[in-house]
Amino acid sequence: MQKFGWFLAAVGLLVLSACVTINVYFPAAEVQEAAREFVEKVIGDDAPAPSTPVDDVPPATSNGGGMALLSFFIGSAQAQTPDITIRTPAIQAIQARMAQRFQGQLAAHFDSGALGFGRDGLIVVRDAGKLGLKDRATVNQAVADDNRDRAAVYREIAVANGHPEWEQQIRETFARQWVNSARGGWWYQDAAGAWKQK
Repeated sequence: MQKFGWFLAAVGLLVLSACVTINVYFPAAEVQEAAREFVEKVIGDDAPAPSTPVDDVPPATSNGGGMALLSFFIGSAQAQTPDITIRTPAIQAIQARMAQRFQGQLAAHFDSGALGFGRDGLIVVRDAGKLGLKDRATVNQAVADDNRDRAAVYREIAVANGHPEWEQQIRETFARQWVNSARGGWWYQDAAGAWKQK
């Protein structure tokens, strides 16, 4: 009888451990909201409201009688929903540099059409002819500095949230957000690489 009790205990532990397996998924809605917050602080006060709202997560439904006991031992799945952070000292330092550079140097060149948002989440000199000769070296350096910060922030957000493998997805989310937050008249590349004006 004692062996049977140990067997039942072992099976019970096996069942509980199987139920604890948590799938790690890319939290697209949370990253989109973090990207919107970050981008709008960089672009400044004149940034438009987001063009598409983030979908609400539907409320959890009741699992029924048998799951109530299991829920007592295992936390709710909602407790495992990631909270994407963009408020580490490193991320905030990058954001401050980008905001100062964007509002002080780059925004005027987006207004003129010389610069545009690339499909890869970087800034591109779209039409160098719209830059004065004396401004070209300064603008090229500002674009290079900003693109270095952009690459760093996409990586830093992934690492700060414990998932360096999300870097590419974070970059893609931010690339869409730069376009969504762009002012009317600014240029951007579509998915095929063609230039379009917002």
